Amino acid sequence: MSLEVGAIIEGEVTGITNFGAFVQLPEGKVGLIHISEVSNVYVKDVHDFLKEHDKVKVKVLSVDNRGKIGLSIKQLEPTPAPQPKFQRPQGEIRERRMGGNRPQANKVLPPLSFEDKLSRFMKDSDDRMLDLKRNTESKRGGRGARRER
Repeated sequence: MSLEVGAIIEGEVTGITNFGAFVQLPEGKVGLIHISEVSNVYVKDVHDFLKEHDKVKVKVLSVDNRGKIGLSIKQLEPTPAPQPKFQRPQGEIRERRMGGNRPQANKVLPPLSFEDKLSRFMKDSDDRMLDLKRNTESKRGGRGARRER
């Protein structure tokens, strides 16, 4: 049986390293399952997933001209369903207030209209520009550079 890319074969784990596991294949050949191809979940230590002398089914990923054989267990496992990301319910905006009454720390507000959002943005922008002007004007004064006589 010749090894070809895409073939699914069974082998025995003969050695485990920090970067993967070596598998004894039919015909006395040895292939490597890289740590990234051991499982669909994050693998910190290969020992958590494989032990020496385990029988494993692997998929042949690559066979190079020097005889190195790349194997994968991960590609034989079904891909896990993506975890849904948390989404805030539509139309609900939470406002965080610092200090003050604790019961109002996370107060649910009604959805804002475009005009309200624009008004809030313009106010914030004006406040930031005023702060910027104050900071830059205070730095212009002072002794300055010395003049030559």
